[in-house]
Amino acid sequence: MEESTDRPTKKKVVAVVGGGLVGALNACFFAKRGFDVKVFETREDIRQAKIVKGRSINLALSHRGRQALNHVGMEDKIVSQGIPMHARMIHSLSGKQSPIPYGKKGQYILSVDRSNLNKELLTAAETYPNTKLNFDHKLQDWRAETGLMTFVRSDGSEEQIKADLIVGCDGAFSAIRKQFLRRSRFNYSQTYIPHGYMELTIPPINGEFSMKPNYLHIWPRNTFMMIALPNTDKTFTCTLFMPFDEFEKITTGDEVIEFFQKYFPDTIPLIGVDALKRDYFHLPAQAMVSVKCSPYHIGDTCVLMGDAAHAVVPFYGQGMNAVSNSYLKKRHGKNKMETHPSICALQGFEDCIVFDEILDQFNDDFSVVLPEYTRVRVPDDHAIADLAMYNYVEMRAHVNSKWFLFRKHVDNFLHFLMPKTLVPLYTMVTFTRTRYHQALERWKWQDKMINRGLLFSATGAVFGGSYLLIKNPPDIDKLIVPAEKMWNRIVALRTS
Repeated sequence: MEESTDRPTKKKVVAVVGGGLVGALNACFFAKRGFDVKVFETREDIRQAKIVKGRSINLALSHRGRQALNHVGMEDKIVSQGIPMHARMIHSLSGKQSPIPYGKKGQYILSVDRSNLNKELLTAAETYPNTKLNFDHKLQDWRAETGLMTFVRSDGSEEQIKADLIVGCDGAFSAIRKQFLRRSRFNYSQTYIPHGYMELTIPPINGEFSMKPNYLHIWPRNTFMMIALPNTDKTFTCTLFMPFDEFEKITTGDEVIEFFQKYFPDTIPLIGVDALKRDYFHLPAQAMVSVKCSPYHIGDTCVLMGDAAHAVVPFYGQGMNAVSNSYLKKRHGKNKMETHPSICALQGFEDCIVFDEILDQFNDDFSVVLPEYTRVRVPDDHAIADLAMYNYVEMRAHVNSKWFLFRKHVDNFLHFLMPKTLVPLYTMVTFTRTRYHQALERWKWQDKMINRGLLFSATGAVFGGSYLLIKNPPDIDKLIVPAEKMWNRIVALRTS
């Protein structure tokens, strides 16, 4: 990849704090525009580190994320490494499997390996000659007024740099955002939901997938659920989402098996009894946090993106959403568990492309670009945070409802008849770049109109049927089956 040559000779310095998914992608976007890009990451280089991978929810890549990758020439490569998922596969308690397609024929989301995607993006960023990646650099202090930043290396030494723009992509517990909290008129809220998550693995059978691979498998159990996403090594990564108090009730291996036998019986032979007893207690259930804040910028020198701006719970097919990413790191001869916030990557990836579009619109003028980015992005990010929580209820409870399935068919039928007028919510969020807050408003309007239409149709059918019965009353004698004959039929059915 080559940097653009139509930019000014004197390059502005952009410091990207955080080398996760959004930070690495942002580095590609800024480097492509010709800025002098410096990426600072607290951790060591994950492409070289000897780490034991811990718990981290798989990614589900869809249209928004793919568009961002396409802008930096990475879409085809990443898509080729993913597994298409065309539908949800619902597993009932009895073991029955029922698919619910995500959209029209040909529409799908991709199961993507988070760690590999991060490595690919870091490598892509490094190919630009105007980009430098700095690992083992922990942000100690920074000044919005001057752009001066101080980092501490793992050996205790310090490094100072001055940047024209500081981009905070350092996760839900952002060090960059701490400076925002010291300023007046900065709104901030942080909410931990009462549910946690735990990951398990379904291994391959005879070198092949143990379940159908082109689905996102869901075991909905009303107040909790388990999902499974396919991996390229033929395994499935299972994630159990459940209230913490339910996790805490299970304290022994036998209780684990008893719990799974009651709620997920078809998964026991797939995971394995011994593996289930062992892996359930390997790491404690991880917490999920939702963060909302505004504005996303300070003056013309700093901007927040990804989880640093809008951590959300991982329940809206925007599968790279905000959850903890734990892993065991070997350092100084000791196994140390560290928890790092992951990146809300589809939403965070879209941050990158929106910011890039605004840079085009205002010719790289940070004094105009940053306020406009806040104005455009805040309502969308707050909307998807609310939608993510709604979708959790849908995934763990509504998919069991016959009314939900009926409405799905109605919505899809109406979308087929009027593709531009009525668009299902999931389609707007997952397969288009419709702004999140507009998708939410449009969905509420559509839902109201469709429900009214169904009510009027049902009312009309009742009145119409009543009118026909009154105008043309049936012969009651022909409808009545003699009681003795009916009783004989019932006895015959019971004894057959």
